[in-house]
Amino acid sequence: MNLYVLRHGLAADPGAPGFGRDAERPLTPKGKRKLRKIADAMLELDLCFDLILSSPYLRARQTAEIVAKAFKARNELDLSDHLTPSGSLKKLIDFLNDYKPRPENVLLVGHEPYLSELISLLVSGDKNSSVQMKKGGLCKLSVNLLKHGRCSCLEWLLTPKQMRLMA
Repeated sequence: MNLYVLRHGLAADPGAPGFGRDAERPLTPKGKRKLRKIADAMLELDLCFDLILSSPYLRARQTAEIVAKAFKARNELDLSDHLTPSGSLKKLIDFLNDYKPRPENVLLVGHEPYLSELISLLVSGDKNSSVQMKKGGLCKLSVNLLKHGRCSCLEWLLTPKQMRLMA
């Protein structure tokens, strides 16, 4: 399985007027523009996804929708509470293992520090290793047998700036 991990794009600041709850913060217009360029870079990398799984928080969902539109993969988009900032890494891994049919290429869209903890756990077995994803950053992990612990190889981790330069 190839796991691609994408952090949501630039969003309205926490506590910004009109967005009382963290889950309601949308992408900014600049965040949307940058995400479209990042989606173009993902196309240039010749990626494909059997499943796009996103946090239901607005900024992550909007990020996933931009990518799904670019890839003409709207039917592959699903939402999961396991990808929210308070989600469970174990439950996410169990969910992916139980998903039928088993996807080969999965894009996970979510938040920090959750995504860095996921990458750290799957690469080193310790969720507290030093990995940090920038907003709009993308990571590729290759996994033979997905489990809660060390089970993957970090193929690459790209910053949003690197991705925009590729587009």
